[in-house]
Amino acid sequence: MDAMERLLAIMARLRDPARGCPWDVEQSFETIAPHTVEEAYEVDDAIRRGDMEALREELGDLLLQVVFHAQMASEQNLFDFRAVAETLSDKLVRRHPHVFGDAEVKSAEEQLRHWEDLKAQERAEKHAADAPPSALDGVALGLPALLRAQKLLRRVHRAELAAEAPALDAAWQAHRASASAESLGALLLALAAEASRAGLDAERALREASAAFEAAAREVEAKRR
Repeated sequence: MDAMERLLAIMARLRDPARGCPWDVEQSFETIAPHTVEEAYEVDDAIRRGDMEALREELGDLLLQVVFHAQMASEQNLFDFRAVAETLSDKLVRRHPHVFGDAEVKSAEEQLRHWEDLKAQERAEKHAADAPPSALDGVALGLPALLRAQKLLRRVHRAELAAEAPALDAAWQAHRASASAESLGALLLALAAEASRAGLDAERALREASAAFEAAAREVEAKRR
């Protein structure tokens, strides 16, 4: 039995109503979903800290989430882990025709544009003829707010839609005047747009600024002891 087969067997046993773990048996897609998101952030944290031992463990925890969801789906005759892996393999081959086919790509930037074009084509094929797809389909609501804002902004830009984020200066002045949740949201959206224009990752920038702020606060705290 290889490592993957062993893992799948362990997960099936944990979910066994008669011989499994009561906690695991009681879980559902909805209750496990928050853990899935959390484990993805744990992976990100290990990478940022450069801790490869922690990364190995956190990748295992993230893999557990995939196996857990696949096992629950299998119990409901929806799909199983093999179907998940096959779907992913098909997608990777389909989206890399320059590797597995005859297409040519000259740079990573060109490949990214081609990838986005293929994703748009796939979205269009999933919609019925009477329900045309939107360029904004597929931007998950569960994404962190700044990350989702930047994804939406990129989609709007690629589709050449008329919608634009408020200008940063105007958004800042409006927020100073009203200090409302609405004006704050517009200001944050303007900041996300500014980050996109500068080729920066707003989510990462905020995380790094928060980390620096935390380190400084801890230093002050330590001096008070």
